Amino acid sequence: MSRPVDDLEVIAAELRPYFAAEDEAREKALRSCRLVTRYSADAIRAVHRREYDRARQLLDSARALLRELSDDLTGHGRLLHSGFIHDAQKEFAEGSVTLALIVGEELPKPGALGISYAAYVDGLGESVGELRRHILDSLRKGDFSRCEELLAIMDEIHRILMSMDFPQLLAHGLRRTTDSIRGITERTRGDLTVSLRQKDLETKLNGLR
Repeated sequence: MSRPVDDLEVIAAELRPYFAAEDEAREKALRSCRLVTRYSADAIRAVHRREYDRARQLLDSARALLRELSDDLTGHGRLLHSGFIHDAQKEFAEGSVTLALIVGEELPKPGALGISYAAYVDGLGESVGELRRHILDSLRKGDFSRCEELLAIMDEIHRILMSMDFPQLLAHGLRRTTDSIRGITERTRGDLTVSLRQKDLETKLNGLR
């Protein structure tokens, strides 16, 4: 009859390779997620510089990494649904949505991006801050062409996210995001209103000269 101590060692010998593989997969996934986050952030900066081709290249690189991650973690379900994967997908969603909205392209869907619905919703919410930045940059340049359109999109994003009142989404901080969006949108509305009034006043003054 085997002793309990011997049984424990046999069990431990079975467990060690599993946890070693999990640890190796986690370390690789973390490195990939950091790259996805960097590519996505750089893509957003490229969008604001109006370097749209560069932004697409960076987002393509992020998409490829996320696809590779999904394949690598097929046998590691706990890692595939971990917080750091969600955060990387969220950053990618934010970059992809920001590019589409600012360029005026069709909005990418979660399935096309290959990310979870929760990450997509979080990224959609985060894009509102980037729309505000784009509007303010446009106002400084005297370009009012799409400001009201983008403000209306910000309103619509807020309305849609407010309707997503589900526990699994709130766990990712959606309530905090929607509260932040409300403030961002109202400040942007105020800035745009002031700029439009100033533009109208300048037009009237120029007409009197």
